[in-house]
Amino acid sequence: MSGIKDKAYNLYRWFDRRLGLAKPITEAAEHPIPASSASWWYVFGSAATVILVLQVMTGILLALVYTPTARDAWNSLNFLNHGLTLGWFLRAMHGWGSDFMIAIVLIHMSQVFMFGAYKYPRELTWIIGVFLLLMTLGMAFTGQVLRFDQDAYWGLGIGASIMGRVPIIGGWLVHLVLGGPDIGATTVSRFFALHVFVIPGILIGLVGLHVWMVLRLGINEWPMPGRLVRKSTYVREYEAQIHKDGVPFVPDAAWKDATFAAAIMLAIIACALIFGPIGPTGPPDPTIIQTAPKPDVPFLWIFALFALLPPKLETPLILIAPVVAILVMLALPLYAGEGEKHWSRRPIAVLMLMVVAVSIGIFTRLGATAPWSPDMNGWSADPVQPQYLKGRTPLERQGALVFQNMQCRNCHALGGLGGQRGPDLDGVATRMTESQLIRQVLQGSGNMPAYGNSLSPSQTTALVKFLSTMKGYQPQAQNDANRLLAHGVSPPRDKSQDTAK
Repeated sequence: MSGIKDKAYNLYRWFDRRLGLAKPITEAAEHPIPASSASWWYVFGSAATVILVLQVMTGILLALVYTPTARDAWNSLNFLNHGLTLGWFLRAMHGWGSDFMIAIVLIHMSQVFMFGAYKYPRELTWIIGVFLLLMTLGMAFTGQVLRFDQDAYWGLGIGASIMGRVPIIGGWLVHLVLGGPDIGATTVSRFFALHVFVIPGILIGLVGLHVWMVLRLGINEWPMPGRLVRKSTYVREYEAQIHKDGVPFVPDAAWKDATFAAAIMLAIIACALIFGPIGPTGPPDPTIIQTAPKPDVPFLWIFALFALLPPKLETPLILIAPVVAILVMLALPLYAGEGEKHWSRRPIAVLMLMVVAVSIGIFTRLGATAPWSPDMNGWSADPVQPQYLKGRTPLERQGALVFQNMQCRNCHALGGLGGQRGPDLDGVATRMTESQLIRQVLQGSGNMPAYGNSLSPSQTTALVKFLSTMKGYQPQAQNDANRLLAHGVSPPRDKSQDTAK
């Protein structure tokens, strides 16, 4: 037995002489922290790191089976769910791990904010943490797209519409992310590259830098009322506190981190076993509006905003609010880097955090129950009204048939009948040129998805020709009559047309 130990020790010494990792690892594990920081309130960062390791490991295993093409992505996930032993469990662990990671990162940032740990000298640590949050959300969104089911398709359509609204560079961003003007063959491969290579690479690099900053600057002490942060004295006061009551991170604080991380891992395993993997739902089909698609839980609150906001407020809110929120978070330690840390002396900060948390919770709840945006008053089974077909060319009548088959009236009203979410189409030809109509149909915009991948060139041409006849003039009496007939009510007879007996 002693011989085996000697060989193992010699092997360890051989590697350490060449790598020199034993000393820095030991110093990192035993670095002193304030005794007050060895608390259950300081375990969230370590738990998020452990979940990241889980996501990387399960992601590598999933990538061995997943096929990142628009044709095979949905089928490969179904194979994982039903054709591969424990494939469903692997997907469930990866999916629930993503949700738990977002929750833990948000809780960690809230705790850092409440404890004033973003103040001097940890400003850069907070800024890196903001980018870590954005990368974590980016991982969740790109992972949802890779399911490439109905929910993923429509979620990507909404995301593309948001990018398309960015002034000047909106179209370029859509082309860059989707690989073209619409959701097509290259879209899934691009999101696969983002999800597997680009975002994880940035995320792992930022995590390493974040941990290095924590080791170099120390863990934030427990905030005390009246103990102000001053740049001229803080470092000296912190070192004095470490010298007075500092404890090594291992084992005094590490056991709490390990216990909490283990509890989170058990919770992820329990959710995976009980609830199973997330999706995929039906295969992507932009013509099926009635699927009532829902995003994953972390984005439900955004979905609720889309569903409940008046259309006129959507673009300003989408383009301005996120940018302002991110800039405020990044600038927070720069303009509030000194002063009080304790939450009891920072009532405005506490109120802000409560308002944000309650708002996200309310909108998440509404997003789980709110109906999808279109108001389904018109259905494709209803024929296009006769007055829209009189005097039309064969090509324009073919466009009317495409308009009906693609269920455009689920979102758009025609002659007073149809959905209310999209604009009324009776006068669309007076608002948009033919080229603009083509671009709108192929690329989508706002809440409208891109149909370039589901319409042939001849169908697109016919549909646009039909829409180009919508000049806004339709006899009101005929509209009223059609509306009554659509609801099963016979319109009143014009007695003047009767033949005298």
